[in-house]
Amino acid sequence: MKIKIKVKPNSGKQEISKEGEGYVVFLKSAPENGKANVELLKLLQRYFKREVKIKTGLSSKNKIVEVFDK
Repeated sequence: MKIKIKVKPNSGKQEISKEGEGYVVFLKSAPENGKANVELLKLLQRYFKREVKIKTGLSSKNKIVEVFDK
C-alpha cells in the first residue's frame, strides 16, 4: 500500500495524524544527513507494525511511502 506523507521536521514532538488521503508526521529530528528520514521510518514501522520504505521524496517534505504486507 502506498501512502502520501507530509513531514514536519524540527517539531519538538513525534506524532502521526491523518489528513485527507494522507498523513502528516511531526518529527523531532532535523532534516540533515538523513536523520529525519530514519526517524520517519522507525515511527511509521511502529505505527503500522509493518515494514516501510520511502519510494519518492527522500530530500522533500512530501513523500510517498510504501507499507508492505506481512
